[in-house]
Amino acid sequence: MESQARGGGPAAAAAFPAEAADGNGDTPRRPPAPQLRRRLPRADLRAVPEARRALRELLRHWERPDGTDVAELLTSELVTNALVHTDDDAILTATVSPRGLRVEVRDFVARRPRPRVPEAASDTNGRGLVLVESLADAWGVCAHEVGKSVWFELTAARAA
Repeated sequence: MESQARGGGPAAAAAFPAEAADGNGDTPRRPPAPQLRRRLPRADLRAVPEARRALRELLRHWERPDGTDVAELLTSELVTNALVHTDDDAILTATVSPRGLRVEVRDFVARRPRPRVPEAASDTNGRGLVLVESLADAWGVCAHEVGKSVWFELTAARAA
């Protein structure tokens, strides 16, 4: 798995550390993290505002409604990329925990995305991953047997 930390430097597979074990060597049990999971129909850009609304609702229940702007923007960028640059459905998964928010968009195309600088100042395309790279606390691409997931994380302090 490749990943990036804020500012483009290397990061661990994810910014959120693993759960610490208790004194008995057991991992502490916590209730499952609130999660959003949606199938995004192939080339259906109506899924973008629907994904933003669903994420906003998830974060509202997380009791951090003031932190949705960056999360919504980055989610819409990943969803749009998956729907525009692939020819298949995609799957959006967003998970909140006490440590923060993780959003993944899985598609079924192996071609890896690359941040690129738009060629002209008036060009409205090509800025999505540049935004993700600059605003997320961590982001990356995870290859799967079929396709890949592009993900980002916002820590609790950042997401709130």
